[in-house]
Amino acid sequence: MKRLHMEIRGIVQGVGFRPFVHRLVTEYGLNGYIKNTSSGVELELEGERQALESFAAALPVRAPKLAVIEEIRPRYLEETVGYRGFAIRKSKTEAFRNTLISPDICICDDCLRELRDPGDRRYRYPFINCTNCGPRFTIVKDVPYDRARTSMGAFPMCPDCAREYHDIENRRYHAQPDCCPVCGPRVFLLDAAGEEQPGDPIETAKAWLKAGKILAVKGLGGMHLACRCDDPAVTARLRRNKQRDEKPFAIMCRDAETAKRICNVTPAEEAILSGFRRPIVLLKKREAGLTHLSENGFIGVMLPYTPLHALLFEDGIDMLVMTSANLSDTPIMYRNEEALEKLQGIAEGFLLHDRDIQTRCDDSLCWVLDGKEYPARRSRGYVPFPVRVEKGQSGILACGAEQKASFCLTKGNYVFPSQHIGDLKNLETLEHYERQIAHFQRLFDIRPELLVCDQHPDYMSTRYAQDRAEAEGLPLLQVQHHHAHMAACMADNDLDGPCIGLIWDGTGYGTDGTTWGGECLLGGYEGFERRGSIRPIPLIGGDRAVKELDRVAFALLRDAGCGVSAIRNAPLYETMLQAKLNCPLSSGMGRLFDGVAAILGIKTLASYEGQGAVLLEAAAAEDEDAYPVVLEGEPLRFDWRPMIRQIVSEKEQGVPTGILAARFMNTLIRMAADMAGQIARKTGVKDVVLSGGSFQNMYIMHRLPDKLREQGLRPWHHSRVSANDEGLSLGQAMIAARQMQKKDG
Repeated sequence: MKRLHMEIRGIVQGVGFRPFVHRLVTEYGLNGYIKNTSSGVELELEGERQALESFAAALPVRAPKLAVIEEIRPRYLEETVGYRGFAIRKSKTEAFRNTLISPDICICDDCLRELRDPGDRRYRYPFINCTNCGPRFTIVKDVPYDRARTSMGAFPMCPDCAREYHDIENRRYHAQPDCCPVCGPRVFLLDAAGEEQPGDPIETAKAWLKAGKILAVKGLGGMHLACRCDDPAVTARLRRNKQRDEKPFAIMCRDAETAKRICNVTPAEEAILSGFRRPIVLLKKREAGLTHLSENGFIGVMLPYTPLHALLFEDGIDMLVMTSANLSDTPIMYRNEEALEKLQGIAEGFLLHDRDIQTRCDDSLCWVLDGKEYPARRSRGYVPFPVRVEKGQSGILACGAEQKASFCLTKGNYVFPSQHIGDLKNLETLEHYERQIAHFQRLFDIRPELLVCDQHPDYMSTRYAQDRAEAEGLPLLQVQHHHAHMAACMADNDLDGPCIGLIWDGTGYGTDGTTWGGECLLGGYEGFERRGSIRPIPLIGGDRAVKELDRVAFALLRDAGCGVSAIRNAPLYETMLQAKLNCPLSSGMGRLFDGVAAILGIKTLASYEGQGAVLLEAAAAEDEDAYPVVLEGEPLRFDWRPMIRQIVSEKEQGVPTGILAARFMNTLIRMAADMAGQIARKTGVKDVVLSGGSFQNMYIMHRLPDKLREQGLRPWHHSRVSANDEGLSLGQAMIAARQMQKKDG
C-alpha cells in the first residue's frame, strides 16, 4: 500500500473535476480525499502502487472537457493513513492563491434535452445547468469556487437538488449553480413602466417580440436589447431609440443551419459558432443586402448560450437582433435597477431574473482565420482564462490604452487579460475598469509590484497608472504604443524575438511627439527601432478628422497635387493648413483608409470608429492589380502620393469604385511585403508579426501573409488576444516582464 499526494493546478474548479476524480478513484479501487484549495485541487490517495500509477496516467487524459490541467505535482508520502472510502472535503482557503476560474459555458446538450422534456422536473426552467455548463466567472465573488462564494449563495438547495449534488453518479454532483424551479432563481417580465406582467413571462416575451417590441433581456454577463431582425422598421426604431445610427447589430440565430440562410459558413466557422464558448462570429453575407443589420460585408452571428435564450427561440422565432444594452460609450448594463432606470425610452419591456451578475462581461467577437478565432473582442467564454507565456514574471499590472481598454495582471507564466471594458472616455467606464482590476487582484491573489502604461499623457489609463504608482510608491514604466502591439503579437505566438513588426492602426503616440500608426518596427521585448512608416498626413482639425473624413481626403489630394474643389469646406481647410492651425501630422494607416474612402465617395462622415475603412473593405471587388509602390529614405517611408494620383485618374476615367478599393488595398499589401522584405534582407530577421486595429481587415489578412511568404518571411497573427488596442496590455506586460528579469539578473 502506498500513499500519493497530488496538487493539481489549472481550471479544475466548477467544471466537474472533483466528481470526475471520485469516479476514477472508484474505478481503480483507491481511497482518500479531494478538496478545492485557493491554488486548485488537493488530492490524496492510498492503494497499490500500480493502481496509483495507472490512476495518475489516466487523470489528465480522461479529465472533463472543460477542465484545463496546467500542472500536476505528485509525491509519495512515507506513511499510510488507512483511508476508508473517498471523501470530497470542505474547501481549504490558503494565504497564497493560485487557482484558475472557468469562463462561462453555454448550455450543454444534456441540459438542453432536459429543458425540452415535459417529463423532467426542470422542464422549461431557464436556469438549468450542470457541471458541464452554465455560469462561472460572472457569478463568482471569491475563491475557492463554492456555492457560498457565488451569486447562487442566495438560493439554498431544495432536498431534490441537494440529493443530486451529493450523488456521485449524477452529473450535477458538486455543481455549484445547481437549482430547479423550487429553489432557484426566477425569471419575470416587466412592461415599459416597470410593472410585472401576469402569466408565463417567456411566452409573453415571445409574443411581444413577434409583435415588434424591443425587449431588454438579461443574459449571463449583462443585458441585451432584443427585437425582430426581419423588420427594418423595428430595427430603425431601435437605432433611433439607442442613438446607434449605422453601427452593425449582432444577431442571435436559433442554430447554425439558420445562420446559413443569410451567411456563408465554413466548417471552421460553424465549429466555433457552435462551440461551448459561443462567441459572436463575423460571417460573410450570402448576398448583398440586410443593410438594416449591417452595412458592410459581414454579420455578427451568435447562437443561444443560455437556457433562457433557447426558450425564446421557439414558436417560429429563428433570428433576433441581440445587441448590448448600454448607452453611448458606457459599459454593458448588468443590474436590474440600472436597466429599468437607464433603458427607459429604449426598451419597451424587460425580461429579467433575480440571479445577480457579479461581473459584467460582454459577448466575445471574432472572425475565423486559419481555422482559429481571430479575436476582435475577448470577453465572455474566454475570460478569465489566462494566456500562458514561456518567460513570465509575477506582479505586473499592465493598464492598456484608451480605446477598447483592457488590462493584464501577471503571475508566473500566466498573464490574465481582462474582459472587454470599453473606451475609457467617461467616469462610468473608468469606475468599471478600476473595479475589475481590484476583482482580478483578489481572485488571482496578485499584488502589483510594477505598473506599466501607454506613453500617451492624456489617456485615462495612463493617469490611473501614474496616480496609483505615486500613491502606492510603485515603479511605473511607460511603453510606446506600437512597441506594445508588436510585443502582444509576439507573446500571442510564443515568439521571443527579434521580429519585424508590421503595426497598423489609427492612432498611437510616437516617440517623436507625432501620431504614428503605419509602422514597421524591428526588435523584441527589450526595445525596438522604427525601420519603416508612411508619409505623414496632416489631420485638419485634429480629432475632428477621425469623423469628418473629407478633411483627410483634402489633405491627401492637396499633397498629391490633385484637385480639391469638390471637397466641402475646401477654402477653410486650405486656410488651416496654410496657418498650420490644429493640423498635427499622423502616419496612421487608419487615416489613409479614411481619406481614400472619402475620395472614392464611400464615406465622408463616420458615425463610429473605423467606419470608412470597414466600408472600403466591403466595397472591394475581385481585382489583383496594384499601383506602383514607392519606398524611400531611412527609415523606409511609403510615399502614397503616386497612388492617390492614380486613384483619382482612374476614378475620373470611370473605373468602378470596387476595383479602386481593391487596388488600393492590394497596393498596401505589396508595400508591406516589400518593406518587410527589404528589412529582412538587411538584418536576417524572418519572423513578421501583424498587429494593430487596421489588421482587422479580412481582405488584407487573407492576402498579406502569402505575400510575406513569397518574400521568404514567416508571418504571425493574433489568435488569443485581439489585434486592436484591447490586446495591447499583453504586450505592455511582456515588455515590463523582460525589464524586471534583466534587473534581477
